[in-house]
Amino acid sequence: MEELFPPLKATMMLIVTIVLAVIPWYLLNKLWFKPKRFEKLLISQGLQGDPYKFSLFDKSKQNHMMKLQHEAQHKSIGIFKQPAAPSIFTPVHQTVDKYGKNSFLWEGTTPKVVITDPEQIKQVFNMIEDFPKPKLTSLAKYLTNGIVQYEGEKWAKHRKIINPAFHTEKLKGMLPAFSHSCEEMIRKWKELLSSSDGTCEIDVWPFLLNLTRDVISRTAFGSSYAEGTKIFQLLKSQGFLVMTERYANIPLWQLLPTTSKRRMKEMNRDICDSLAGVIKKREKALKNGETAIDDLLGILLQSNHAENEEHGNGKSIGMTGQEVMDECKNFYNAGQETSSVLLVWTMVLLGRYPEWQARAREEVLQVFGNQNPNIGGLNQLKTVTMILYEVLRLYPPVIYFNRSLGKDLKLGNLFLSKGTNISLPILLIHQDHDIWGHDAKEFKPERFAEGIAKVTKGQVCYFPFGWGPRICIGQNFALLEAKIVISMILQNFSFQLSPTYVHAPTTVLTLQPEFGATIILHKL
Repeated sequence: MEELFPPLKATMMLIVTIVLAVIPWYLLNKLWFKPKRFEKLLISQGLQGDPYKFSLFDKSKQNHMMKLQHEAQHKSIGIFKQPAAPSIFTPVHQTVDKYGKNSFLWEGTTPKVVITDPEQIKQVFNMIEDFPKPKLTSLAKYLTNGIVQYEGEKWAKHRKIINPAFHTEKLKGMLPAFSHSCEEMIRKWKELLSSSDGTCEIDVWPFLLNLTRDVISRTAFGSSYAEGTKIFQLLKSQGFLVMTERYANIPLWQLLPTTSKRRMKEMNRDICDSLAGVIKKREKALKNGETAIDDLLGILLQSNHAENEEHGNGKSIGMTGQEVMDECKNFYNAGQETSSVLLVWTMVLLGRYPEWQARAREEVLQVFGNQNPNIGGLNQLKTVTMILYEVLRLYPPVIYFNRSLGKDLKLGNLFLSKGTNISLPILLIHQDHDIWGHDAKEFKPERFAEGIAKVTKGQVCYFPFGWGPRICIGQNFALLEAKIVISMILQNFSFQLSPTYVHAPTTVLTLQPEFGATIILHKL
């Protein structure tokens, strides 16, 4: 027996030696040789970017961008006649500013290629299997999941089940909820008006946030904002953790049990507990044959039930309970974020351009008078629609889309290797003088007078809600809500930017006013 130990010991020592030799080589390849191969390939095709440098955290670059953003945040467009388009300082924007459109940057050890050519953008949006979304960081996966992140058959299944909730006929039934929430906000504004001159100066941003949260609570769950306050606060805190995650691109960081991960898990547990009770109650009512509620959750559960019934055999083909909860979180997140930022920037720009505000009000009063908006009249609002399209061009809720490559492929004339990421910088493309002309950074709603296809000449250069098969499923919901709210505000008030307004667009998941939106309201 003792004779067996020396060979066993020798084998163990050999294994340890191999492991100790392989690990340094693996790390060296991942942290240096592989990124440098990426860099050489991209440069050989005419792309430019900063040389790859291994760094745990490039603090100097971060500080430089923060300084530029800080300088821009102390300019008031209520006083200075600067262009209407926002100035945003992100790594992608800085790279394009330094190297031009054909450029790349680094996210840890991964190269990210900036794509601005409309034909290449079209290819990315259409070839969804070749250009999937990047994998989420360990924190972001708690905030964003479901149809927003799924790929392949799972994405197609969820899209099919969710689609009925956003059909035009279903959205028509939600108009009373939109109007009711807006009436509540307008009532609060009127209470703040001075009795002497009928004016008041308020920050409209928190009011619009509460409005859109109330709308999504009513239309998604049949409840009000007050009942969903806890969920919204938790989602907001999760969003802050994701945006301030400083080391997301550092190899092996995702495996460490950080304080942020622990907090994220705790908040996610609380959100799921809150949603689970609502969902279980609805599912039980559906199984008992009770009359279904036609809010987003009710329609989703009916569609999911129909999907299971269609396939029969007692198999659950539709969404699991956890997947339903993930989609509910998407309702909460996307349903209020997109709408609130669209509304606040519309008020800011109409406050700066009173001639367009007057034109929009004239149209609204001509179509609706003093009555609440109806679906037929909303379809007649040409001027309001032009304004919203232009606001979305200058202030898209999300300022870039990211995609990853799961295999080597060609994108137009570019050859890209597996492991490369690409960025579609919406804001840069929406402000591109080569596409939109010399007035690309100016607020000119008339450019959309003949529709989106006419002004873009059929190119994929305007995509505030994405484009192709994965275009945002809730875009009609957001536009319908915006038309109703803007119409009702114009029916009751005229408004202008306050001299104290500071123009500071900043990205916190969506493009938001960092210091709010101070507006002077005048009762009509």
